Amino acid sequence: MSVKEQINQRDQLCQSIREIIVDRLMLDIPADFISNDQPLVGRGLELDSIDSLEISVAVNMEMDVTITDEDSATIFSSVNCLADFIEKARREAADQ
Repeated sequence: MSVKEQINQRDQLCQSIREIIVDRLMLDIPADFISNDQPLVGRGLELDSIDSLEISVAVNMEMDVTITDEDSATIFSSVNCLADFIEKARREAADQ
């Protein structure tokens, strides 16, 4: 796969994650308003543990990736962190 294809796939994944966040949490903002490095918890979008759980369920349903409580402490720091986790989980699943 070329670098350009990898970049396009990553952009699509990040866009999907932003759309999941906006749709599942019924936020009144466009998905593009969320940057890939913006904190999701705390000062960023100010998501809480219930919001994180809702996103975890959506990621599991739509992307077939399971997020455990142990994982959620770090991966919800940004869209990029969540995308990194999803890409890693997909690679590990493909290697099995």
